[in-house]
Amino acid sequence: MVKDLQTKRLILRGWRESDTESLYRYAQNPHIGPIAGWQPHTSIEDSREIIKNVLSADETYAVVLKQTGEAVGSIGLMTSKSEIHSVEMTENEGEIGFWIGEPFWGQGLIPEAVNELLRHAFEDVGLAAVWCGYYDGNEKSKRVQEKCGFVYHHTEYNKPVPLLNDFRTEHFTN
Repeated sequence: MVKDLQTKRLILRGWRESDTESLYRYAQNPHIGPIAGWQPHTSIEDSREIIKNVLSADETYAVVLKQTGEAVGSIGLMTSKSEIHSVEMTENEGEIGFWIGEPFWGQGLIPEAVNELLRHAFEDVGLAAVWCGYYDGNEKSKRVQEKCGFVYHHTEYNKPVPLLNDFRTEHFTN
């Protein structure tokens, strides 16, 4: 069960089936998923299934605008126990992943969400370190990480990206 987190402009809460249309609206955009390592959503039903089977994971949050109540992105904290994570971690480490719909790029919403999730990771979950990563060419994600105080740590080459049936270079920060 995900506990709601709040910032000045956002509510970070668990995904709901009622978010399906909003998720599809933003996740079908080919500028979003592929740069983050997943296929654009192809239908409302696709988005509904992803909410049920992927976004329902522990510590996975819809990024919701307080002003409108609309889910416009996603952010998650993965640990060594999570099914999906990109970097090798110890038990007291985590990894943050995120995306936001293109109409909301450049507004500082994801850095706001990342900073709240970092607070939660250290204060509530008790992690000692948090990682973040971005694929080569994803300058927006790199910039978010820099804004949030992450510092380059290492690069891994030829990393499998299973959801795209591809291999990429991934840079890690912590």
